[in-house]
Amino acid sequence: MGTCVHVGGLYHFLKIAETEGFYSILLGPAVPINRIVDAILREKPEITAISYRLTPEIASTLFEELAKALKANNLTKSRLIFGGTPPVAALARKCNLFERSFDGSESLSEIHSFLRGTSADSAKKKYASDLISRIRENYPYPILRHHFGRPTMEETLKGIKEIALSGVLDVISIGPDQNAQEHFFRPDEMHHNQTGAGGVPVRSSKDMAALYEASRCGNYPLMRCYAGTRDLLKWAEMSVKTIHNAWGAIPLCWYSRLDGRSNRSLEDAITENQRVMAWYSRHNIPVEVNESHQWSLRDAHDSLAVAMAYLAAYNAKKMGVRNYIAQFMFNTPPGTNPSMDLAKMAAKLELICELEDDSFTVFREVRAGIAHFSPMPFIAKGQLAASAMISLSMKPHILHVVGFSEGDHATFPGELIESCQIVHGVIRNSLNGLPDVWSDDNILSRKSELVYEAKVLIESLNYLGADCDDPKAEPYIIAKAIKEGFLDTPHFKGVPHLCGDIITGLLNGAWYAINPSTGESIDEESRLSGIINRLSNNNL
Repeated sequence: MGTCVHVGGLYHFLKIAETEGFYSILLGPAVPINRIVDAILREKPEITAISYRLTPEIASTLFEELAKALKANNLTKSRLIFGGTPPVAALARKCNLFERSFDGSESLSEIHSFLRGTSADSAKKKYASDLISRIRENYPYPILRHHFGRPTMEETLKGIKEIALSGVLDVISIGPDQNAQEHFFRPDEMHHNQTGAGGVPVRSSKDMAALYEASRCGNYPLMRCYAGTRDLLKWAEMSVKTIHNAWGAIPLCWYSRLDGRSNRSLEDAITENQRVMAWYSRHNIPVEVNESHQWSLRDAHDSLAVAMAYLAAYNAKKMGVRNYIAQFMFNTPPGTNPSMDLAKMAAKLELICELEDDSFTVFREVRAGIAHFSPMPFIAKGQLAASAMISLSMKPHILHVVGFSEGDHATFPGELIESCQIVHGVIRNSLNGLPDVWSDDNILSRKSELVYEAKVLIESLNYLGADCDDPKAEPYIIAKAIKEGFLDTPHFKGVPHLCGDIITGLLNGAWYAINPSTGESIDEESRLSGIINRLSNNNL
């Protein structure tokens, strides 16, 4: 209206309305007040949509003129809605002329809900309360997940409510502090001078239930929680009871002496982790085995990361898991370039999907690697957006947002909301129009190489478990493969009972095992042959 010639937003709004069954008439740019009134008199529309995105002070005057003209023509009961910039939309809300004012911050689903006549009360009922339903309601738009846990319960409760009311996030992942993760069910072993280190200090099931209650507003986000690093079955039972844990995230080998997060032996940890996978399976709760990226975080070569992604999924299926969340962490190890990142993730997905059948369904979850975020906030925001855009090539069901602040400090609620808004912006621009990276010969060639190399590594478990029915799911064999260096990273060097002999390096944007004699990459057949020869000589 007035002298505003910007009709792009209005035009696109009308196109959305047409998908909901409306017939629309566009009056064009810079429409005078009297022409708006004449059109209402002539067309008798169900809704009149008006836009203005210039100076707020001028808009206020135009709103007054419009109100007088409508009153003079007995049109005060006409349904009017408004769209404009946030400052102008704020004025529109105050003038009591419009049924609804849109400022561009609304999601597409909010706009469709309004056009369908969905009331605010009934909108609360539309949020699915389980993971698979929530995914299916939104796909191909991925649901968003983010970790959150401040150093006190009070701060975390307040933050969860703020996040839920913002509506930007579908899944809040509660991050308990390290004391809770390891000693929740053994409080006498806690280090009380470290309360709040690494997350929220939950100390009882009532604390967990309170966190869930704080989330029951806004868009009613799903809740989930770390698995704990000890007493994982008790953690599973308690988290499902208190926060209705949306899915279990269980390692295969970690949270043990392997990483120092607990004192569980490798074999004991693998055995317990498998039992917890089976427990979630019996309760028909999806499972994510957060295994592969743990190796990449320790500079493992890419073929090992791919092999561990497969073994994680294989063990989940073996334990009866039906809905499997395959997590793909990008930007890890540092220096991995986008093409080689995508090749590695495509190789993981190809092997994991070989396991799919009527009893095992794979859902894709992508995320940025926390270690690559700069402590400088504006650079980190750019890194967040860039990683999100690349990862959308995987057509994810879940996008795990990592707050841009994580390179400097644990995310505050406002930073979490801003991080999710950045990712929403990337998704809106990229969801339906990214270039086809899967036609890139470099990506496809590297993917094929990794699939072959990973299969060589996976098959090598048969050497260690020749007398075993299923070496790929036998805790003793997997633990032995780590101790003997079949599954190895440079970070294990000097750690008791581990190997750490492998050398890895970054070549042309990808991570390879390195031959110490030549400084060049070494294929898995050659690397493993050296280990097998050593073991054979020792046995002699």
